[in-house]
Amino acid sequence: MPSADPLLEPYRLRHLVLRNRVMSTSHEPFYSEDGMPKERYRLYHVEKAKGGIALTMIGGSSIVDRDSPPAFGNLHLYKDEIVPWLRELADAVHEHGCAVMCQITHLGRRSSHYTGDWLPLIWPSPVREASHRCWPKAMEDFDFARVIRAYAAAAERCRAAGLDGIEIEAYGHLLDAFWSPAWNRRDDEWGGSLDNRMRFSLRVVDAIRQAVGPDFIVGIRMVVDEQLEGGLGRAEGLEIARRLFATGKLDFLNVIRGHIDTDAGLAQVIPNMGTPAAPHLAFAGEVKRLLGTHVPVFHAARINDVATARFAVREGLLDMVGMTRAHIADPHIVAKIRRGEEHRIRPCVGAGYCIDRIYGEGEALCIHNPATGREKSLPHVIPLSEGPRQRVVVVGAGPAGLEAARVSAERGHEVIVLEAASDPGGQIRLSMALDRRLELVGIVDWRVGECERLGVEFRYNLLADAEDVRALEPDIVVVATGGLPHTAFLHEGAEYVTTSWDILSGSVKPADQVLLFDDNGAHPGLVTAEVIARAGAQLEYVTPERMFAPLVGGTNYPAYVDAFTRYGVRVTLFERLVRVRRQGNKLEAELWNEFARRHSTRLVDQVVVEYGTLPNDSLYFALKAESINGGEVDYAALLAGRPQRVVRNPEGRFRLYRIGDAVASRNIHAAILDALRLCMAF
Repeated sequence: MPSADPLLEPYRLRHLVLRNRVMSTSHEPFYSEDGMPKERYRLYHVEKAKGGIALTMIGGSSIVDRDSPPAFGNLHLYKDEIVPWLRELADAVHEHGCAVMCQITHLGRRSSHYTGDWLPLIWPSPVREASHRCWPKAMEDFDFARVIRAYAAAAERCRAAGLDGIEIEAYGHLLDAFWSPAWNRRDDEWGGSLDNRMRFSLRVVDAIRQAVGPDFIVGIRMVVDEQLEGGLGRAEGLEIARRLFATGKLDFLNVIRGHIDTDAGLAQVIPNMGTPAAPHLAFAGEVKRLLGTHVPVFHAARINDVATARFAVREGLLDMVGMTRAHIADPHIVAKIRRGEEHRIRPCVGAGYCIDRIYGEGEALCIHNPATGREKSLPHVIPLSEGPRQRVVVVGAGPAGLEAARVSAERGHEVIVLEAASDPGGQIRLSMALDRRLELVGIVDWRVGECERLGVEFRYNLLADAEDVRALEPDIVVVATGGLPHTAFLHEGAEYVTTSWDILSGSVKPADQVLLFDDNGAHPGLVTAEVIARAGAQLEYVTPERMFAPLVGGTNYPAYVDAFTRYGVRVTLFERLVRVRRQGNKLEAELWNEFARRHSTRLVDQVVVEYGTLPNDSLYFALKAESINGGEVDYAALLAGRPQRVVRNPEGRFRLYRIGDAVASRNIHAAILDALRLCMAF
């Protein structure tokens, strides 16, 4: 029976019937082991299959040859040993009614020649990429023959593993580099005219089709417009797509617009919060219209809500809609739609924490779903406790406290939350001081909604003390009181400084001439700096780091740099604030440069500091002595998902734990992870 919801309509892609119109496009979460998609990789994709998605694409930028070394955990499709691992993954995904395909590519210059086998990287011409800083060599005749064979062999391994198809990657990598005048400066048979520039990609497609036969699905994810001066433009991009599909050897087109050779470019291709929803959707729809209905068109770029996805399919802009980061936040989107629980979908807030971690710390993690990528040890669906119902008192309604309340209530316990402020959210509220970061409220609103559904009681405007907690006769107390701004690092003058919280809360206005000292290197300092700069202040941003905001990733920092440039913010590296003194109606900030071994001073109207937080832990210590466990956490039990059994005081009245910044200054993900893995065992 046809569904009234266009997202739930099946879609036929040649012989393959996809059960709905929702897919997760190829990306590399860095969950591979030795270049193989082993258990962690498999469980991540199986969770989406269980959640009802129609097609999960694995292996973003899976590499076809050794001279394309892995840049971010890429799968090694040039090795025969990958076939059994792919087969195990495919079988597990198929068991839940979901199709699976793999992306294949040669990265070209988008890697490093100082990794892997230390082979020279190749490109149409010896043009360096800014992001990966590689100087490639121009491909020679024997390189073409070898790489074409490698593509065909990689495709055959995917077919042999029982995958439903492959996707050729052609944006920012080797194949499409030949199309782009910005990168292809050759004057031989591989450069110049469009016929010449397409020669390599056409031969690759031919070789792949010959290797896998006529019944295996082969598509392409390609850039149709690089939006780059001197690069591949819309008209030529469309003509390339027409010629590729005129061969009859490709089965779908996954549309990309933009370039990824710089961080600024990548941030436009994979846009974060504060940008329009689905910024390239209209372009993808235009490509579909111009190519004709015989070309199935897929697309994904900040389509993170069901309404936008539904619109894309209903209006015929796309045949399959990619909700990739949305499924990192909630792998059960389709199941919730089917159950009429669309309002319960955990929202992707566009923080970009997932992709930025891939390039930074080396694994994709959702800012507010710590179970993603940890499916072996953490559940996406919290089961009811098999033990007795307990009364859990959570003190603090920031991200840690809200997650503790949600998970405890899902376990079936009675939960009471005490919050000093009039609204939930804690430091997330401060993080929303910039309009483009307002979507962070989804982290709060989703948890509050889930808590209300589960019957959690909230008591606001209550600065709880030990007696308030005792009066509730709890079985378990979770202290999630967060932290307070840290200024004690200064040798002198802490009483003169303004904190980032003062600025972000609006309780203190920026002065005319401001020095901001940031020794955190994360979003709080940059958000504070931008708020100060937008207020019209003359701002110097000072940090002891050797680079700009090391904890803010490549898709996030370009927006800050844009603002810093627009408002004339001066950035000073390698300097540490050590003292602040009053000089008349001014403040003298003394800086220390450890490299130069010298002091310097600045005379300003205001000194603002961002140095993380110190735990707001007075309530915890007031309750510690009368707790059963003395506040102790059994880490082995915590990491194994077992209940906490520590007994240090048999006469204690309750079990006591603290989480989030009440322990130490950390980020949103860490706070929520603390809460989930502790409370899921209550």
